[in-house]
Amino acid sequence: MTEKDGFLVWVKTTLYEAELALHNGDAAPRRAIWSRNEPVSVLGAARNAHGQQELDELFTTLGRSFSDCTSYTFDLQTYDVAGDMAYTAGNEHISASIEGQPRTFILRATQMYRREGGDWKVVHRHADAVTDGDDLQALRAANTGPQR
Repeated sequence: MTEKDGFLVWVKTTLYEAELALHNGDAAPRRAIWSRNEPVSVLGAARNAHGQQELDELFTTLGRSFSDCTSYTFDLQTYDVAGDMAYTAGNEHISASIEGQPRTFILRATQMYRREGGDWKVVHRHADAVTDGDDLQALRAANTGPQR
C-alpha cells in the first residue's frame, strides 16, 4: 500500500467516523484526531477557532448543537500527501438536527493534516456553505463565540 493509499483509508474510516460522531452530538472522536501541537485553526461555516483552547470550546459547542444525523457523506474532490503533510478538499453533505431542528446543508471543506508519531492529525479546517439560508443560520446562532 502506498503512502497515499494509507492516507485515503484513514480519511474514509477514522476521519469519516469522527465527523459522523460529531453530527450525532459526540465531539470526542473529532477532538481525538486533531493535533495537540500548535498551530491549529478552524475557519468554520459557523465559527472560527485559533489555538487549543478555542478549538476545544468550538468542538464542545458543536457537539452540543448537533444530534440525530441521518446522513453524512464526504464527496472527496482532491487530496495529496507530501511526506508528513497532507490535504483534502471536497463537499460534506449533512442531514442532522441543529438545536433539535432537522437541517440539511452542504459544506465545502478543505483540511490540512500533519503526521505526528506515525498518526495523521488534523491541523487546519476551512469550511463554508454551498447551501446557506436558514439551515446554517441556526448553526451560526447556536455557535456564537469569539470570532477572528
